[in-house]
Formats: sequence, C-alpha cells, structure tokens
Amino acid sequence: MSEIHRIKCGNGNCYIVENGKTGILVDTGKKEFVNNVIEKCKLYNVKLIVLTHAHFDHAENAAQISKTLEIPIGMNENDCNLINSNINQSLFAKSFLGKIVLLSSLKEFSTRTIPTFKPNVLLHDGDSLYDYGIDARIISLPGHTKGSIGIDIDNKYLIVGDALMNMFYPTVSMLYHNRNDMIESARKISSIGNRIIYFGHGKPETNRIWIK
Repeated sequence: MSEIHRIKCGNGNCYIVENGKTGILVDTGKKEFVNNVIEKCKLYNVKLIVLTHAHFDHAENAAQISKTLEIPIGMNENDCNLINSNINQSLFAKSFLGKIVLLSSLKEFSTRTIPTFKPNVLLHDGDSLYDYGIDARIISLPGHTKGSIGIDIDNKYLIVGDALMNMFYPTVSMLYHNRNDMIESARKISSIGNRIIYFGHGKPETNRIWIK
C-alpha cells in the first residue's frame, strides 16, 4: 500500500507517493521551494515526476528536479503549450473569490517563467504507474487546463491537482479554461466514490458530490 506525503510549497502542494521502496513526485512547487522538494524526494527513491498540469506553481521546478535526480517528467500533451507561457491557455473565474485569485494568478503568469523542458512520458486517461512501483492510474480531468490530470492511488486516494480546490473551502476549481469541462471533471471525481481527495491547494478532504 502507498503512503502520501504532502509537501507544502507556499499556498500550494506537491506530493510524494511511495510504497516503502520507490515513489513518484506529483507536481513540483514554486522555485522558492525546490531544495526542500529535492531533499524530500531523495528520502523515497523517487522515479517519476507527474505534473497534474503545467501552471508554474505546479511545474516551475520540473526541469531542475528532473536533472538533479535524473528522473523523467510525465504529463498530458494538451498542457505542453503552457510550458512556454502560462497565458497560452486563457483562464476565467465566476465567483468573487475566484476573480481575486485570477487577478493574482495572471499577475504572476506575466512575471514567472517555467524553465524549458520536454516531457519524457505522455500520460493519458487510464494509464498505469505500475512500472514506477506505484499502484495508481491516471485520470483525465480537463477544465482548469486542457491537459489537467489526476492520480487515483490504491483505490483509496485521489490527487486532483486544481480540478478541485481547498484554498478557502473545498470546491470545484475557482479558475477554469473551460467551465463545462471543469464541471464534468468534478462530476467524474464524485463518481469515483470513496476516496481521500488531495488538492493542489489546501488540506485533504473526503470525496463528495461536488456539483449539485
């Protein structure tokens, strides 16, 4: 069975999923936290980086961690255009708090750049991570970005990136590229059933009906 270790990187999270022998890193955090993330990875023999999506607060350290630990980077190809610039996929918000978060995000998008990398592994819905030592599968969760993905682990835990958020309270993503896709992804998460949800922002919560 796997264990999940949450690494807080400012207001965001990345995670190490490990089984006592090997592990994967899910998201990489902002550059201010790169050394801490690398040191945590060394404790668990991390073999793969999985990016839930390519916004800078999740992918800014991908190139450096990959180079330092000599491990591949996996993500969905529909987010590859975000590596060059996070403004390559538009973002919208509906709620008041969402609009505040959006303004802050767009400001950082204009000043932060992701060190260039090319993913070694392209991940799609249903792909297994067994070859990296983890009993987990990829689930497609578009909406926040075109290529957003999640990781379903041991039929017990679900890392959702920013398909859902718990920045202020547990909710569907406050920011979306495509609102209809975001809603369908939230429904998909609900349909998976009994899971502990690990968010890209905020503390874990139990799965629930996210769209009423």
